[in-house]
Amino acid sequence: MPSTSSPVTVLGLGLMGTALASALVKAGHPTTVWNRTAAKTGPLAAQGATPADTAKDAIEAAPLVIVCLTTNDDVRTLLAPESEALAGRTLVNLTNGTPSQARELAAWAEAHGITYIDGGIMAVPQMIATPAAYILYSGTDEAAFEAHRATLTVLAATKWVGKDPGLAALHDLALLTGMYGMAAGVAQAYALIGSEGIPAREFAPLLEDWVAGMTHAIVPETAEAVDTDQHLTDVSNLAMNRAAFPNFLQAYAEQGLRPDLFAPFQGLLDRAVEEGYGADGLSRLVTLLKQD
Repeated sequence: MPSTSSPVTVLGLGLMGTALASALVKAGHPTTVWNRTAAKTGPLAAQGATPADTAKDAIEAAPLVIVCLTTNDDVRTLLAPESEALAGRTLVNLTNGTPSQARELAAWAEAHGITYIDGGIMAVPQMIATPAAYILYSGTDEAAFEAHRATLTVLAATKWVGKDPGLAALHDLALLTGMYGMAAGVAQAYALIGSEGIPAREFAPLLEDWVAGMTHAIVPETAEAVDTDQHLTDVSNLAMNRAAFPNFLQAYAEQGLRPDLFAPFQGLLDRAVEEGYGADGLSRLVTLLKQD
C-alpha cells in the first residue's frame, strides 16, 4: 500500500476536480494537475500542486491518475492519444457516466495495458475530504484498488461495489435517482404551498420531518417487498392510490401549477390496477418499470 506521500495526477479541474486535487495536496501527496484551460491550475499551484503543460506530462508524473471531466466522451477524447503514457498505470475515472460507458472504457484500458477503476462520487465539491462524502468504486482489478485505497480515502470514504466496472456507475445513478425523485417531490410541494402565499421557510420543518419519516419507512419496506416479491398490503394499496391521485393533478391545475413532475405517475398507477395489481403496495411499481 502506498505511503501517504505517494504521487497522484489529477486531470480535469472543474469544481469537483479542483476539490479532489486540493484534498490530495493538503494531505501531503505530490500532486500534478492538468486542465485544458491552463489558468485553472493557478490556485492549485499556489497550494503546492505541480501544473503540467500537457496531459501526457501529467500522466507520466504519477502511477495513479485520477480523471474527472464533464462526460465520458470527454475522457475518451482526452485519453485515447495517451494510451502509451497510461500503460502500466492505474486510471481512476471519477467522471459521471453510465454502466455501459464504464465497461467500454474498462475494455479500452485493458487492451492498452492500463488498470482501470471506475468511480461514482456521492458528494458535492464542498463535501470532499469531509466525513459526509463517499465514493463508490468498481473494476476488474480489486487488488489495484486496495493498493491505492489509502490515497483514495483522502478524497472521501471508499466503498468497493464489485468487479464489474459498470457497478459504480449503476450504484451512483440509482442513488441519484432516489435523490432526484425526492427533489421533484420537494419542488412540487413548495410550489403547491406557495400558491397560497405560504413561505417555503415556514413550511420547511413540516416537509423535512414528513419526508424523513416516510424515507425511513418506505426505503427498507420496499426493499424487502422487492427482494421477496411479496407486494400485498393492507395499508395503502395501488387501487386506493389510483383513486386518490387525480386530486393532486386537479389541485395543481386549480392552483395554477404545472403537473409535469407528477402527471406520469397517474399512468403507472392506471396500468398497475388494470393489470390486476390493485391490492399490492407501491413496491409493485418497481416490477412495472422493467421494459418488456
